[in-house]
Amino acid sequence: MFRFINFTITAILCCTSLFGQMKAIEVEVVGIGPDLIFLPGFACPGNIWDNLVSKLSKTNTCHVVSYSGFNGIEAVEGQWLVSVKSSLEKYILDKNIRPSLIGHSLGGSLGFWLCIDKNVDIERIISVDGLASVGALMIPNFTSDMISYDSPQNQQMLNMPNESFREMTNQMSKSMVLDTSYHRLISKWMMNSDRKTYVNGYIDLLKLDLRDDLDKITVPVSIVAAVHPYGKEKVTQTYKSQFQKLDKYNIYFAEESAHFIMLDQPVWLEETIKSIIGE
Repeated sequence: MFRFINFTITAILCCTSLFGQMKAIEVEVVGIGPDLIFLPGFACPGNIWDNLVSKLSKTNTCHVVSYSGFNGIEAVEGQWLVSVKSSLEKYILDKNIRPSLIGHSLGGSLGFWLCIDKNVDIERIISVDGLASVGALMIPNFTSDMISYDSPQNQQMLNMPNESFREMTNQMSKSMVLDTSYHRLISKWMMNSDRKTYVNGYIDLLKLDLRDDLDKITVPVSIVAAVHPYGKEKVTQTYKSQFQKLDKYNIYFAEESAHFIMLDQPVWLEETIKSIIGE
């Protein structure tokens, strides 16, 4: 009896531990074939990829990720981005797969991070308007210690009334997609986020600087870059600067798109990704 009770307690503790490690992401799986993991951008649900998944799931197993704190998923305590990365690594190991990663924005940065650390085996990375350092895009001579979690700006955003937060997200959404019919939807995704996750998770992203470690990536890298609103010359310079230490990568420019390429140019993106993965 004692051995049975002891075994039961151990099993419960083990299951609790596994749940704790996995709760930073939720994954929907559809299709059959080679494994593709779809990583959305910050504050976005996994179904941002629905159009592409509906096409690629005919010949691939598509693992569509959503993050804690967004899309109605319970928030996690502690360092949000570290928890998301750890959960992704555990998911890949548990599934015993060698996936290709297709990541938008934050999702692209996560893909680079996973391939730098090499805790899991990755086939390739396709980064859709994702950077090695978002902070460096915004701050000259950027280093991670320039940004703090405990700042007046963060406190202001944490305490911001919902209506003011809505106005802010409305303005942000207008610069992210050229198709105006999506402005309200993107704003809604941000509004529905857990506020603490939104504020501190964005600091996690800003502090993440992978530029000096890109030479550790050995898998094929493809970058799909939005041209609007900065123009192709400026965008080319940005990627050249950010990816100096990456020996080789292919870059594809979305000429008629802002940040949400899957919304502005869905057919072009589908054709581009199919060509990259050899379909």
